[in-house]
This record gives sequence, structure tokens and C-alpha cells, in this order.
Amino acid sequence: GRGGRARPGGAPTAGQPDWVTAFVQSKEQRDMVDRLKEEQIRRKKREDRLEKIRHNVHLKYTAKRKRCEEDEAKRLLQLSKEALLQGAGEGALDQLDHNEEELILAEYESDDEKKVLSGLEEDDDDLEEEHVTKIYYCSRTHSQLSQFVHEVQKSPFGKDTRLVALGSRQNLCVNEEVRRLSALQLINDRCMEMQKNKHEKKSNEENEEKKRRVRRTVCPFYSYEQMQFLRDEVLVEVRDIEQLVSLGRETKACPYYGSRFAIPAAQLVVLPYQMLLHEPTRNAAGIKLKDQVVIIDEAHNLIDTITCIHSAEVSGSQLCCAHSQLSQYMERYRKRLKAKNLMYIKQILYLLEQFVAMLGGNVNQNPACQAVSQTGTVLKSINDFLFQSQTDNINLFKLFGFVERYGGPASAVKTNKENQKLAGLQNFLLTLQQGSDKEGDPPVGAEHDQLRTASPLMQIEGFLSALTNANQDGRVILNRQGTVGQSSLKFLLLNPAVHFAKVVEECRAVIIAGGTMQPVADFREQLLCCAGVDPARIVEFSCGHVIPPENILPIILCSGPSNQQLEFTYQTRDLPQMMDETGRILCNLCNVIPGGVVCFFPSYEYEKQVYGHWENSGLLSRLAAKKKIFQEPKKANQVEQVLVEYAKCIQRCSQTGGQMTGALLLSVVGGKMSEGINFSDDLGRCVIMVGMPYPNIRSPELQEKMTWLDKTMPRAAGQAPSKVLIENLCMKAVNQSIGRAIRHQKDFASVLLLDHRYARPAIFNKLPQWIRERTQVKSAFGSAFAENSRF
Repeated sequence: GRGGRARPGGAPTAGQPDWVTAFVQSKEQRDMVDRLKEEQIRRKKREDRLEKIRHNVHLKYTAKRKRCEEDEAKRLLQLSKEALLQGAGEGALDQLDHNEEELILAEYESDDEKKVLSGLEEDDDDLEEEHVTKIYYCSRTHSQLSQFVHEVQKSPFGKDTRLVALGSRQNLCVNEEVRRLSALQLINDRCMEMQKNKHEKKSNEENEEKKRRVRRTVCPFYSYEQMQFLRDEVLVEVRDIEQLVSLGRETKACPYYGSRFAIPAAQLVVLPYQMLLHEPTRNAAGIKLKDQVVIIDEAHNLIDTITCIHSAEVSGSQLCCAHSQLSQYMERYRKRLKAKNLMYIKQILYLLEQFVAMLGGNVNQNPACQAVSQTGTVLKSINDFLFQSQTDNINLFKLFGFVERYGGPASAVKTNKENQKLAGLQNFLLTLQQGSDKEGDPPVGAEHDQLRTASPLMQIEGFLSALTNANQDGRVILNRQGTVGQSSLKFLLLNPAVHFAKVVEECRAVIIAGGTMQPVADFREQLLCCAGVDPARIVEFSCGHVIPPENILPIILCSGPSNQQLEFTYQTRDLPQMMDETGRILCNLCNVIPGGVVCFFPSYEYEKQVYGHWENSGLLSRLAAKKKIFQEPKKANQVEQVLVEYAKCIQRCSQTGGQMTGALLLSVVGGKMSEGINFSDDLGRCVIMVGMPYPNIRSPELQEKMTWLDKTMPRAAGQAPSKVLIENLCMKAVNQSIGRAIRHQKDFASVLLLDHRYARPAIFNKLPQWIRERTQVKSAFGSAFAENSRF
């Protein structure tokens, strides 16, 4: 045949004989069939292995016994080695205290581990295992994920579903020494450091010298064999994070890495938002989205979540700290650095210097002692920021790649010769970090503790990575406060769709779900359409609520007991008569409503102001006669205690009877109580919303987002996109808060929205349908009060 070369699978090129085309196509089909057959065999092999594990308890015990024997052997071997080393005979054996023993144990490496780590493992199907079709289910918090796993366990599919739960090291680490560090960043750094110690090839003389000075600990749980065992156990039985951790302790295997090994074969992967939505984290965990199904639950905040994950902030002290450590590194190793690496390091130093200058400081002086002359917040486009800091001639992509490789922890599980070289800079930075107190680096009060992370380059890495976004998709915020150390540079992502696009493109289906998704338009426009999703691909589904209509009484109240019109705008909400009227409404309602009343204010400041006003006017003591009053704490770690006291008080009152009928909780929209906490049954018989929780329109970040929306989005029904955004943010917060009270089928509660503006059609239509259908608008307090008494 004289025709051109056949394009595999494409149409035959002109003038090509049919038999060539037929041959090429049949070869393609044969290959395809072979591939499928291979896949089937592999799948069968895996199914059989898991089946065997499921039924063969004997096998498990053998594995366990073998591990115990090995441990014992390792221990004795190591102890005798030590004893010989010290040349102290038997006496030394008794003197090793428990801690040391752990360290010694930890340093031993079995031969097959060495083989695995150097990539010599023969006949290993599992390293590049194909990913079966699966569902990735993600939610916001670990407790929500655990709830979901428990539902799977209870379901008819619980017995034979292969489910793996992923989490952060903070949740999954079983090495007590590392867990004790409690701060996530420190845990991550320590874990990576221990792995490096494990992978470093030991040159003997150096090592003996080092050994006397400092013992390089490795993690006893990071063992390939044990993690393979853990992986199989995970796939055989559905477990939540807690159960996974206890399995890890029992099998002496790391649940954090062991669970990752289970991803390819799992049918259901349960994971927090961050791991799925942030591409580098996703890749590090070995998650492949191609042709998979993703379910994002609790997604009412999805747009904000993506924005937060991809925004990054660095403080002046972090910039100065990174600069000082990197220059020390450069000075010490200048002669031994390759020219190209030296160039990169010089570029980073220049960058850090310029960034500090943008904050009005000098990188060579203590950031805590330099006052900032012009305080305030300035926003710039990425290009302007790079131009004004005179860094626009540096290739940020390359530089970011360099920092990512050398500055942060090597995030992949696999290791190779390369990584051992990378460890040099990281280890140096670590030793600097440990010695920094002595060397007179400026400790910056309490801030200093937060900065004790392995490499300050890690914080910079996030910021550099953010600067590689397209100019139109984000802004740089210069926040100049008090001193250079307290000032910061922040990258704000304006277009979350660019980071969501990859998820949508790769997946076969993406389900965005939540109990309170209204209004949904912004998901469609800001996330999906902007990510280039074909509108025909978007399907909306919404269903009613499980409770019967008579179990909820939603009322929009336009005026109070003394006919004061209710309107809580920034201008009117501080008026004494407005605060008085709110108090009177609460007093009246608390007389007739049993159990708990939860009252939401638009902000902490306003809640404090109203509380103070009631205290002075004597209204507070009138309220306190009927209900014990609780206030939402600002500190997250106090929330639990307040809730427990609140619940106890309600329970006590319902049992004893008498004057007190329960408790009143003063909360804040968007605070700790408005999300993820259930006020079921007596804990929330009435939810009151004071005013409309519009976001702070004066925030420079919000203004920038509004301008950006008006520039890039079409006007919807004659309204500017920025106005729609503000309304949607407000109503999402309202819907989230009022959804706290109805938690199951037999629950009942009344909901009062205090502000006549809720009755406006544009706002009213943004209430969830199941509430909207049952809502009454009351212009006078009397009939609203009567309805509540009847209810």
C-alpha cells in the first residue's frame, strides 16, 4: 500500500487499502482484549487474596506471631550489638532505659525492607496497581466522615464493600513520640524527617561518629511489610478512622501510609475536602480521579473552601526567618553547591528581600523591631505586585519547582537516589531550626513557637505556588500592621473554578450535595460554568424534608411588641429602641417556649453590645428568670463545655419543673454553633435570627471579589452579580443556622426571622423550599406570639 501511515483508531487516511485499515483496527482490538484479560486476571487475583484473608483467620495469626518473633529477635540483636559497641559487657544491658530501647529498635532495618526501599522488589503487582472504579466521598470534618462510615457499616453493603478512610497525620499517626507534638505542621515535619533518616544510605565512618553524638530516629511503624498487611486488613473490613488507628497500633503499621496503599483496590474512599480539592495533596496521596465518581457532601461552603485552600499568607517574620536560614546555608555550602542551585538560592534570597521591602522593611534587621510607617491594606494584581517588587523577571514556575523539591517534605511515599540528595538542604534547615535559639536568631515572643516548623521555606512555598496563578484569577493583599514581623502578604484566589476544573474534567461524575444548598445559582455559575462545564451536563435535584409540615413554624416578624419596625441595618441596629425591642420579643417568647431557645446574632460584636444594653436596662434579669442564659464563646476549645452545660440545664429544668423552663443560648451566625452542631429535640425548640447576617461589605477582600464578579459574570435578572453574591452569602448563613433545630423525623421547632426585609421576594425565595412553603409573614407581634403559644 502506497498510502500514508495508518493513524491508530482514527479514520483511514486517503488512498489507504482497506486491508491495512482492517489489520490496524484488529490489532488495536486484540491489544484491547489482551489488556482487559490481564486486568481481569489481576482483579481476580486480588479478589481471591482478600477472600482468603477474610476467611482464613489462621493466616492472620501466623502473620501476627511471625511479627512478634521478629520483633523479639530484632530487640535482642540490637541490644547485643549495643553491648558490644560500648564494650561494657553484660552490665550495660540492664542500664538501657525504655526510651533508648525504643530508639535502638527503631534503627534496625530488615533486608527485605532495604530491598523494597531501593525498588528491588521482584514480582510486585501492587506498586503500580490499577485503580478500580470507585467513589470518592468527601466532607468537611472527621466527625462527619465517621458518621458516614458508620452508616456504611450498618447498611446491607457493609459486609462486602472495600472502603478506606483517609485522614491527616494528626488523626492517623500512631507513633506516640510524634503524636505528642500536636500541631499538624510539626507532626508532618517530624514524620518526613524520620523517613529521611530511614532512607539515607549510611556511610560507615560518618555514621559511627554521628551515632555517638545524636541518634537519628526512624519510625518503627513505617515498614513496608507491615503496611501491606494493614492494607489487606483495611480492604477486608469497613473501618472508621478510630478503628483504623487501633488496627495500626495492633499491627505495628502506619495507618497514614498503609491506608494510602489501599486506595487502588478500594471501591469507596472517604476523605476530607482538602485532600481531594488541592491538587498537590491529591497527587501526594496517590488519588487518581480519571473516570471516577466524586461526592462532595456538606458542600454549602464549597466555593469558600476552594478559595481558602488555594489562598496563602506569609508574615514578615516568616520571610525574614527564611532569608536568614537560607543565607546561612548558602554561606556554609557555597563551595560545594552546583552553579545552577546556587543561582536558584540567590534568586529566592532576592525574592524574600524584595517581599520584605514591599512590607516596608529590611530583611537583615529583626522584623519585630521595625515599625511600619504606612499601615493599612493594599490590593494589587499579581503582575503589578511582581512588577513593583522588581521580581517580574524571575521564572516563578521554575523557582517554585526548586523550592517544592528542596524546601518542603518529599511528599511521595516512594523514595529514590534523588531524594537522598534532596534531604541535604532540609536536614540543614532542621539543624538550624534546633540551634536557632542559641545562635541569637530573633525569637519573636509567642509567634516564635508557631514558627518552629521544619523549614520556613514551606510557608514560602505555598505563597510562591499561589503567585503562579493567572493574573486575572487572584490578587495579592499587602497587610501592613504595627511591625514588619506582624505585617503579611496574602494571596487571595478570586476564581475558584480554575482549581475545580481539573476535578470536573477528570471525573465521570461529580455530585455536590448538602442539606442546605440553596441558593444554588452560584455553584452553577461561579464553579461549574466558569470551569467550562457544558450546561447540559448539570442536573439539579432537590427533595423535601422528612418532617411533616405541622412540625415546623417559620415566621417572618416585621415589628415587635411595641410596634417598632424591625430593621437591623448597620445604621439602625445600634439604636436603643431596636435592642430593647429584641429583648422584649425574647422575654415574651421565653415565657411560652419550653426547653432550649437558640438566638443567632449577625456578629460577636453585636451580640456583646446587645447583651451589655440588656444588662444595663434590667431586661437581662427578666430574661434570666425564665431561662438560664449562655453565650457562645469565641475560643473553639470552650464550645464543648458551654454546650454540655446548656444541655444539662435544659434536662434539669424539664425534670424538676418550677420557674426556670430551660436555657437561652446567644449565638453568632458563622460562629462555632451555626454549623455542624445539632440542637435536636429540647435543645432547640425555637431558633431566632436577629437581623440579616450580611458579610462585612467594607472588607477589601470582599470588595475585590465583588468587582471581579461584576467584570466577569453576566447580570442575572437585571441584578449585578456582586449584589447577588452578598444576598447569597447572607441567605446561605441564615439557612445553615436555622437548619440546626430540625434534626430528625419527629423533631419540631419554631423559627423566627426578625427583620421586615426577609419578606422581600428576592430574599424570601432564597429560603429552602421546605421552610418557604410553610412560612408566615406577620406584620404585628401579637398574632406571631399567639401562633407560637398554640404551636
